[in-house]
Amino acid sequence: MTIKEKQQEIVKDFEFLDDWEQKYEYIIDLGKELKGLPEDKKTDENLIKGCQSKVWINAEFKDGKLYFNADSDGILPKGIVSLLVSIYSGHPTKEILDSDFDFISQIGLQEFLSPSRANGLMAMTKQIKFYAVAYQLKS
Repeated sequence: MTIKEKQQEIVKDFEFLDDWEQKYEYIIDLGKELKGLPEDKKTDENLIKGCQSKVWINAEFKDGKLYFNADSDGILPKGIVSLLVSIYSGHPTKEILDSDFDFISQIGLQEFLSPSRANGLMAMTKQIKFYAVAYQLKS
């Protein structure tokens, strides 16, 4: 499944949720499913700057694809980063770089978040793109 297809699937999932309380619960449930990071990967290098909570994203490049794993010490940020990991992990760097984050506005996520959490979300998306650029330059 392509990144765009995954994004559209998320948009459809959110359409079935009636209000932000249900959407909030859905995001938290996504976070509970996230495998998380081992303690040795929770480094300053993997820490996302600009998040209200601590959020770490780790990336590994193998077989021409970039794989992400993440964790957070907050339940909502963990759900948000889980959503991003589920969409972008396992794709070639070019596909990640060519993708957009329009699905975020389509599901209304930024409107639901406080300004500091919205800044954190933007920092997470920038980090995913940064990893794609860095690994594309290496390959």
